[in-house]
Amino acid sequence: MILLIPIGPVPIYLISWLEDKLGLYVNHPVKTGKAVPLPRGGYDPDRKQYKGDSVIELLCGIEHHGAEGVVGLIDQDCYTPGLNFIFGQAVSGGREAFVALPRLRPPCPGMEEDKNLFKERVLKEIVHELGHTWNLPHCEQPGCVMRFSDSVKDADEKNSDFCDRCKEKLAV
Repeated sequence: MILLIPIGPVPIYLISWLEDKLGLYVNHPVKTGKAVPLPRGGYDPDRKQYKGDSVIELLCGIEHHGAEGVVGLIDQDCYTPGLNFIFGQAVSGGREAFVALPRLRPPCPGMEEDKNLFKERVLKEIVHELGHTWNLPHCEQPGCVMRFSDSVKDADEKNSDFCDRCKEKLAV
């Protein structure tokens, strides 16, 4: 089972949509756990962003009740040292991962097609981060969900699924 954890306020429509769709791509049932507050001490006021490691630490402390993956959703901008921002972060070979929502939003929020594009981007980044928890590295294959995204354009060019090579690695 994959456990989705809202970190602070997260759009309800997104969570219910992910409960329905995510399992199709990761072959696990998906449930939503109890929302948790934003990580204390994780906010960097100079950067106006949350530290990715503080979000991961928060998720590591959550009771998982047998979940194979714990994915946090945070509607705050996040970063890791050496990068201006991150779409998400994961514990390689672990079970915790998160996706930061703000930079995945299209420029005109509120329109139905923008919501659909936003949901698809979030789905791709969750599948990507779960891939890291399952020890998959970044992939160079065009279209593979494990390809590194440095921009929303990169995220939009990816599929929501693993390429054949990555699927083979997961099957081992």
